[in-house]
This record gives sequence, C-alpha cells and structure tokens, in this order.
Amino acid sequence: MGTARRVVVKVGSSSLTTPDGHIDRERIAVLTDVLARRRSAGTELVLVSSGAVAAGMSPLGLPSRPKDLATQQAAASVGQGLLVAHYTAAFAGHGLTAAQVLLTVEDMMRRVQYRNAQRTLRRLLDMGAVPIVNENDTVATHEIRFGDNDRLAALVAHLLRADALLLLSDVDALYDGDPSRPGTRRIPWVPAVRGLTGVDVGGTGRRGVGTGGMATKLESARIATEAGVPTVLAAAADAGPALAGEEVGTLFTASTERRPSARQLWLAHATAGRGSVVLDPGAVRAVAAEHASLLPAGVVKVEGEFSAGDPVDLCDEDGRTIARGLVNYDAAEIPELMGRSTRWLARELGPEYEREIVHRDDLVVLDGERP
Repeated sequence: MGTARRVVVKVGSSSLTTPDGHIDRERIAVLTDVLARRRSAGTELVLVSSGAVAAGMSPLGLPSRPKDLATQQAAASVGQGLLVAHYTAAFAGHGLTAAQVLLTVEDMMRRVQYRNAQRTLRRLLDMGAVPIVNENDTVATHEIRFGDNDRLAALVAHLLRADALLLLSDVDALYDGDPSRPGTRRIPWVPAVRGLTGVDVGGTGRRGVGTGGMATKLESARIATEAGVPTVLAAAADAGPALAGEEVGTLFTASTERRPSARQLWLAHATAGRGSVVLDPGAVRAVAAEHASLLPAGVVKVEGEFSAGDPVDLCDEDGRTIARGLVNYDAAEIPELMGRSTRWLARELGPEYEREIVHRDDLVVLDGERP
C-alpha cells in the first residue's frame, strides 16, 4: 500500500455522517486531507464514496434510512449534490479538482459502458483530478441493495488495474468474532478470502445509515484479490496510516492466478440468477472442469422464469450451484430442447437453434462458498 501508484479508496456512509444522518464536514475534511497528501506525493487516487442517501435524509425530514426504493432514490438525488459539493470544496482547498462519476454495477459488464468508464476515469487521473465514484442510486432499480458500493469499489479497482484497494469502515479490522466480546482477536492478514470459515462477520453497519456490513467487505476483498488487487480493510480514522503502509487493519493478499475478465467478475459477484438450469453429471463435469459451453443435451430441468440474456444459475441434480451464465433462450423455450444435440435441433427446428444454452464466454464457474 505504501508504494502503490494507483489506489482505489472506498468509504462508507457511517464514516461520513453524524449519528442523526447529517453530513459530517469535519470527517470529510479529515479524509480529504489524508487523500490530498497522498495525491501530492504522486499517487493516483479514486474515491468510491457512499453517503448520498444518508446525506439526503435530513433535508427531506427523514428520521431514518428509508426502506422503499422510490424514497431511497429521492434521498439520493438530494444527497448526491450535497455530498459532491463538500468533496469539491474540500479538495479545492488543496488545489485539487474533484470529478463526479456515477456508475451502476452493470456498467462494469456491458462492453461499451465499461470502456467509456475506463477511458473517462483514466483521463481524469491523467489530468490530475480525483474521481469521486458512487452508485447511480437515482436511476438504479436492483442496484440499491446490500453493500453495492463495496462491490463497485472492487470492480473499479479491477477496471483501472489499481495497485491496491483500501476499504474504510467504522470497524478497524476483521475479527474472529464480535469485537465487543472479550477474547476476540484481530485478524491482521488473510492469504485467501475463501478460506475464512467459521468467522462471525455480523450483519449491516453499526449505525444504520449504510447498507453494507462485514460480509460485503469480505465480498469486495474477494473480488479485488481474485482480480490481482491486494486489499486493506481499516477504520476511516486509520486512513493515513493505512495508505502509508503501516500495519493497521486487515490485509487481504492478491491472488497469483490469472485475472478474470470484468464480465466474469460481474457474473460471479454482482448478479443473482433469475432462474436455474439443472445439468446432468456429464454437463456438470464439462462446465466445471473443462470450462465448456452448456449445450441442450446436458440439461435435465429448468426452474424459474427468465428471458434470453438474463443471468441464470447452473446447478447439479443435488441443487448445488456450480456456475452462473447469461442464457441464450427464454425459460419457456428450453424444455423442448433438453437432451437434444445442437445438430438435431438445427435440422428439425432451423439453423437458429444450433447454439449453446450458455456460451463459455458468458459463464463463470462458482466454488459453492458464496457469502
């Protein structure tokens, strides 16, 4: 972290607001001071900042975080401007330009939007600006949900080939249980996120103004480290020491395996299957072990309702999800294709049916340990 030349920093709502939901200008000023010092030392920084919904609560007279989507979006539309205004003023005091970038997780998957976001962010960094990235809450539907900015930060780190990801929270590290209980110990180093078995990661944020919890921090760390980006989880108050490479928080080391594509990361970590396709043992082996496409001959059952292009779970006959992919057929079409070869289908139904249920380029194998 101390020598990283490009760092993505994510900060949550609870680290930016007062207990009653107001923006805490002092906290923003302190964080901005830390980031500005690192930026002046030559490090490129991208800040993924939550807080728009929380910032909009007070002006709209909301006593607590709204539950319904429409009110969340209304609060976000009010709060986003306030949030960015404070960042803009704070960074301007250091001679730095802040730039607002609003994304949805799906922007990380669609090639055109992905390239546009990548090009814009890189150009902003080249011009010396500090991009302030947030979920585009006012137009999102499924995206305003538990912990999305944690995942978004990891996907942005992958998109920019960042050297490190820093997750700032209202907890100072990962612990092997509830930190308030005697005998609970800090976990300083995690060589593999998927190996964290038996660790109690709790629920949502402590103060009720954010959407994430420790589970989403681990998910973010897992996405980033699988993409080759080492990740540090630390308290917002420890942002300076963490960026300096001091031994605070918890370090998640990066995977040495080949980096997955943005589409694979999106499918594995930022989608939910809208239905499922059950595979016979041969198809399970072909998909999981050989990374082959799923053909109609290997399908034995379809569950749920989905349309062509939707993400679906690929399951074995015991119900275990082994992969997720973008399906090429509507759910209603697949039963008459099951067990048939593509050659037979093309001959009997037409050449347009000589295609996979899920192509291997639109498929990611899962390991059954999803948080």
